[in-house]
Amino acid sequence: MARSMGASLYVPANHKDLMAVADGERIAHARSLIFCTEDSVADRDLSWALFNLSVVLANMRGDSSAERWVRVRNPEVMARVLAMPGVDKLTGFVLPKSTRHNFDAYFRQIRDTAHLLMPTLETAEVFNDDEMREFRKVLEAPGVRSRILALRIGGNDLLALLGLRRPRGMTIYRTPLGPVIASLVTTFRPYGFVLTAPVFEHLDLPELLDQEVLEDIAYGMVGKTAIHPTQIAPIEQHYRVKPHDLEAARAILDVNAPAVFKMHDSMCEVTTHRAWAQRMVDQSDVFGAHPHEAATPAATTGELKLTQGD
Repeated sequence: MARSMGASLYVPANHKDLMAVADGERIAHARSLIFCTEDSVADRDLSWALFNLSVVLANMRGDSSAERWVRVRNPEVMARVLAMPGVDKLTGFVLPKSTRHNFDAYFRQIRDTAHLLMPTLETAEVFNDDEMREFRKVLEAPGVRSRILALRIGGNDLLALLGLRRPRGMTIYRTPLGPVIASLVTTFRPYGFVLTAPVFEHLDLPELLDQEVLEDIAYGMVGKTAIHPTQIAPIEQHYRVKPHDLEAARAILDVNAPAVFKMHDSMCEVTTHRAWAQRMVDQSDVFGAHPHEAATPAATTGELKLTQGD
């Protein structure tokens, strides 16, 4: 289940065009839609948002190419959504402010359904490594792990806990959240859980968004939350695989590949690079290869001889 997701677009559940978005008539290029009943909906608008959502679920197509999720507000809202006709058309639910203490209140409601979950890490517990390890144990429980598609990092909520807001001149990785995200990666990824990157809230800084997505990918993020349709293409262009990476990945996966070989002036080691190679091939199947870079024609695929000092 560890796959690249690209951009996941948040859409408030009270949006007037929610049906058109859900059916792909608007924003047809979106791969992942998250209908939000939490932070993007004011308390006074929640009843209308849930009514709007109920109409959409009952009437939206069941064969959409996009994954469709609901970000619930709390366990009570999840129960209301699960009672709506058409809820089976959803891929699953995004859980807000997830901790080991509240997870079961959500999970027990979908235990007997086919829905997947994406818990969001955005509470003070995220700053406590021991708490994150304990939460990981909850997610590793039999019957639970297979229902977790990814863990989402709620960057704005985490910055708010520090009394901060994302600066306009630097990526999230140059704020105090940089080491926190790195810790989440090392806590969860070795155990089979992937993560998605926080929103980029400034719509007029495309170069900085590009830089941040590159850093997201370097940190192993499998996707990024988008807050506007114009962010989808800029995010997903970076998930297109570079031709020389795809060529190397296929060479590593070749059953006749030597254990260690050189390609594009880099060492390829089948044992250690196999997981990366498979991810590159799978990612290219979804997002394609980058057209702006040609594969090196004279790649060396012979066995790499390592000498003393290498």
